[in-house]
Amino acid sequence: MKTLTNKLSIVNCQLSIGLLMLMSLSGSAQVITLDSVLATIDRQNPMLQQFDHKVSALNTYTEGATSWMAPMVGAGPYWYPYPGQKLMDERDKGMFMFNIEQDIPSPGKLRARKEYFNSRAGVEEQGRAIQYNALRSEAKVLYYDWLVLEKKLKVLNENQRIVEMMLNLARVRYPYNQGSLGNIYKAEGRLYEVQNMILETKSEIEEKGYRLKALMNDPSGRVLQIDTTISISFDANKLLYDTASLLTNRSDVQQINRSIKVMQQNQLLQQAQAKPDFRIRYEHMQPRGNMPLQFSLMAMVSIPIVPWASKMYKSESAGMNYEIEAMKKEQEGILLETKGMLIGIATQLKRVQQQLANYQTKIIPALRKNYETVMLAYEENREQLPIVIDGWEAWNMAELEYLEKLQNYYSMIVQYEKEIER
Repeated sequence: MKTLTNKLSIVNCQLSIGLLMLMSLSGSAQVITLDSVLATIDRQNPMLQQFDHKVSALNTYTEGATSWMAPMVGAGPYWYPYPGQKLMDERDKGMFMFNIEQDIPSPGKLRARKEYFNSRAGVEEQGRAIQYNALRSEAKVLYYDWLVLEKKLKVLNENQRIVEMMLNLARVRYPYNQGSLGNIYKAEGRLYEVQNMILETKSEIEEKGYRLKALMNDPSGRVLQIDTTISISFDANKLLYDTASLLTNRSDVQQINRSIKVMQQNQLLQQAQAKPDFRIRYEHMQPRGNMPLQFSLMAMVSIPIVPWASKMYKSESAGMNYEIEAMKKEQEGILLETKGMLIGIATQLKRVQQQLANYQTKIIPALRKNYETVMLAYEENREQLPIVIDGWEAWNMAELEYLEKLQNYYSMIVQYEKEIER
């Protein structure tokens, strides 16, 4: 009796430990919303942070775009005679010269250079927006796939319960010659198939979680859980005509606009080369003999409009016009392609919406009633187990097909939103 009591105490202790472990595991799973996922990606993903650093670098370059060249300082002998030369006059002794020289660039050139560097940062900002749009779409697909997998797991758990019930009934009836041994084996095979599908689905859920954590750059060991109450809606009729915002919403189109602006600023920078630069030079002469102190003050100006100098910046400015036109045509092509793609996706979404409605209101309810009918007949010993299994398989197949179409439907929504960057 004492031994039995000890064994029961050990079993109770093990059960308590198991329950505590389950509670700790369930408690450690953190429910994270889609908005929270996207915000974390925007804040922590290294692929986006690289663009932030590039923008900071270009902004730093802009700060130094208006700087002048450093002054030049020199010193040395001037009109200094070689050793052994006969001096005819006091001035023949030569002198030491000190000079300082400063280039003074044209203010127009400096402004054009600053605007050029400043405009380059805008291209990188739009590059970041393009990358974020791609990461956001990837995260949405993973999140929605996970949502469908949770629905699938719920269906499979219900299927396991149903097959176990059929298997138990078959085992109860077999001793009374109300069923065959083959029916039991068939039900067992279906049960193992469902259990394998459950394992596969759980594995896919774990994979989605790891990939989401990678996108969020989350190295912690926390267990994620999505918000299964999320509502995903899409009005194809309304969004189909929302393409007018493409010009302002799409990052790649805006990046081309920024690139055109950079090219135009570069044109202004090249045109500013026609403006003259200045230079001032001061020289001080220190005589060796009885000669007065002397100095020289020179002001110089460049003449960039001469033909052999102006040809370079004029040709570069003219060539940029063709590049700008090429980028405008590229932008036009992107908009036309995107509009056609949006119309096609919206048309497909309408069809899929109708198919999903048919599954929900017609196909699945009808097959479920068929299963319930044959199951009731089997319980009343008016039907055989293979017929019940066939009815269940038809119903189960319809539910899984519905979930597969639902997953494709969500992916199409993400593709549409990716094109319009929502």
